[in-house]
This record gives sequence, structure tokens and C-alpha cells, in this order.
Amino acid sequence: MTRRMTLAQARRIALAAQGLHRPRPTGPATARQVGRTFDRIQLLQIDSVNVLSRSHYLPIFARLGPYDRDILDRMSSRSPRRMVEYWAHEASFIRPEHHADLVPWQRRTWMGSFSPDRPGLRELADRILELLENSKPLTAREVTDRIGHREAIDRSNWGWNWNAVKEALEALFAAGEVGSAGRTAQFERRYAPIARVLPVSAQTTAADPGSSAERLVEAAARAHGIGTVRCFADYFRLPVRVGATAVERLAQRGVLEPVDVAGWPGAHFLHIDAQRPRAATGRSLLSPFDSLVFERRRLEELFGFHYRLEIYTPAQRRRYGYYVLPFLLGEHLVARVDLKADRATGCLQVRSSHAEPGAPRETAHELACELGLMASWLGLESVRVDLEGNLSLELAHAVRTRPRGT
Repeated sequence: MTRRMTLAQARRIALAAQGLHRPRPTGPATARQVGRTFDRIQLLQIDSVNVLSRSHYLPIFARLGPYDRDILDRMSSRSPRRMVEYWAHEASFIRPEHHADLVPWQRRTWMGSFSPDRPGLRELADRILELLENSKPLTAREVTDRIGHREAIDRSNWGWNWNAVKEALEALFAAGEVGSAGRTAQFERRYAPIARVLPVSAQTTAADPGSSAERLVEAAARAHGIGTVRCFADYFRLPVRVGATAVERLAQRGVLEPVDVAGWPGAHFLHIDAQRPRAATGRSLLSPFDSLVFERRRLEELFGFHYRLEIYTPAQRRRYGYYVLPFLLGEHLVARVDLKADRATGCLQVRSSHAEPGAPRETAHELACELGLMASWLGLESVRVDLEGNLSLELAHAVRTRPRGT
């Protein structure tokens, strides 16, 4: 008989799997706590937008509170690396052991760059590999200069406008032949042979795609706690049909259990090791790229929260703002705020603030405390609330009257 559960139970399981179900530790988080949190959520999505903070730093803050961001930098740049960059849920830091399993799925997409209608690109890639084998990690710009490549680039169209060197490097990166040894202050990848990037323990030949998909889906299901085939496949951006086959196999082995969730349509599966807390009492601001909000359909069906990223929406058509963070209080997403770190004035600017229908009375106070904590972590001296949005007046008052240190 299939287990039945309520939507509230499913929400708490999902929050626990992501480490968002309880208050954060007091005091600055340790390197051990940061490492364990990363292992729990499996990946951190990377994005170049820096209006508040680089996106991969924010999920750790959401779960642990203030921590030294250098800890995360060391995990991705010092050997043996605890996390490496690769294509997963977009560009992401992943656990090194997932690299070999992800490569087959990216190779299918990117290896078209070496097709016969691109004469000379394979030869160019071989020259690049030889250069990287005998140099320190290099950016695409540095590789271009070192090999003396000259190419006219059409910059009239909006987009990446890559030259052939960058195309070759990205194809080699996707194929698992080179890796990222880190990024520059300008957010450019520094490429190196993959053997110099991956820990020795992770330098394995990928198994067949089916086994790779099964391991990735199991990791995704562990990070979700509960979810649909679509949820699990989307975490590492696997095809849904591939995810469905992996889920079926994992269910046959007893790793996943089919469950019915009242009010959440579709077939759902519970990971055998998922925590099942009776309450969720955490408080967090979630990055637009946080793993809890990856899959928008799941977010709306599980939390009743409709969320769209409006960074690429023209300003006059945005509903909530440019860089909007959902605010989690307990087991509900109760508000959203458009934030900017105004580093010139040392201020965390709340450009708009909106409460969700049914948000509890303490929302403004709790959000003010969270904003104060974030401002301090970012090295900003104050919080300024612009009077935009249905929560802004109450939030501005809560920020003004918030006791120091809360």
C-alpha cells in the first residue's frame, strides 16, 4: 500500500533535505560545517551577477549564517579540491565524484563543436591541450595570446561572441579533457588539464550512461528528500525520460519509495534516508539560484510560491525587481525582497519588499533581523528600505527599531 502524507509533511521533508528546517548555528560557521552543508546539497550554481554577492556564496549563508567566504574559495581552488566546476544545473560547483557521471551528458551537447564543418578546430584544441600541459592555469584570453591566435569577432550581435579558442576550450571543458582551476576577479575561468583539477580519487572512467544517471538521480533525490521524476532529473539537468528510468530502478532497489502527497499532483518518491521532522523553524533569505528554488513548478506546487527570475526582463516590465530573494520563515515562503549591496555607501539596499498573502504578523520583524545579519556578513554598515512594495512601510519601521545584534 502506498504511503500517504500531507503537503505540510512533504514541505518539512524537503526543507530538512536541504538543511533549511532548523535555526542556524550560533557564531561563525566552521570549515567542517561548510563542507558538510555542501555535501548535503550536492552542488552550488554559479552566476556572474554580483549585484548582491556571487550566487554560490549565498546558499551556504542561508543554511549556516555568517561564514568566511574564503572557506568556499579554498574548497574549489586548493588540492585536493572538495568541489570542482562543471555543467550540472547550469555552471555549478559539484562534488568531484559526480564529474565522471556528468561528462557523458554534456559531451553529447558540446562535441558538435568539433564537427567536420568546423575545419581546424580539432587541431586548435590539440594545440591548446599541449599549451595547458606545460603552463599554469590560463584564461581563454591568455591562451589566445600565448598561441598567437588572431580572429575577427563580430560584436554587433548581443551574446557571448566567443572566438575559436574560447569555443575549443569550452568544448574541451564539457568533454572532461580540461577543468576549471578557479576564476579570476573578472569571473573568467582559468583552464587546466583535468588531471590537475580533479582529486586522484575522482579520476575515474565514466560507467555506462544508465549507471551514471542512476547515481546522479540518487544524489538529487537525497538532496530533495521528496519529489517527482521531473524534480530529480532537473537537479543535474538530465533528460526527464532518463530520470524516469533511473527512478524506476532506484524504486526497485528500495532506495526510493512511491508516496502520495495530498494536494501535490503527480507521482512522488521519498528517499529512504530522508529526515521527517515534525516542525520547521528555520529563517533564511534564498538566492535566486538556491537549490531549493531550482525547479519552479515544484516550488509553486509544494510551497504555493510563484517565482520567476526577472534579471533579463526589461525594467518597466518587472513585477518584483531585478535580484529578488524569497524569504523563508518556518515552513513557508512569506515574502520576497529585491536586494542590492551598495558598496559605495556601505548599505544593503532593499529596493522593493513584498509580503505573500497570509504572511504572519512577525514577517517584517524577522525579515529585518535577517537583513541585518546579511548586511553584517557582507561588510555593509546599514540597511536601507526603499518604499516600494506592500511590505516596505512595515519593514522600514522594523529595520529602524531593530535592536542591534539581532
